[in-house]
Amino acid sequence: MRIPILKLHNCLLVSIQWELDDQTALQFQEDLLHKIHETSANGVVIDITSIDFIDSFIAKVLGDVINMSKLMGAKVVITGIQPAVAITLIELGIGLDDVLTALDLEKGLEKLHQELGE
Repeated sequence: MRIPILKLHNCLLVSIQWELDDQTALQFQEDLLHKIHETSANGVVIDITSIDFIDSFIAKVLGDVINMSKLMGAKVVITGIQPAVAITLIELGIGLDDVLTALDLEKGLEKLHQELGE
């Protein structure tokens, strides 16, 4: 099952609505990078509100997606990080130091627009 990636002005919006398996996570990584390239998006909001837990592979893929998106010139905001996910990311050493975060999708879009100077 593919994760929908929506274009909103010059940004991409992703809302992950189910727990990710390894194959879906890798497909998402490929799809998002392709969409950034195809649309020249300069911002991405990834909403993970529906994800209650995350394993080490999915955490690594998420970290990689963020770093790869940045390399392609897109700022990334992660929204809706649940407490268990935050704990797992830190315990696994997945550094999100330079990553913008917000509690919900609306605040994430606001933060992205501020970062992009819009």
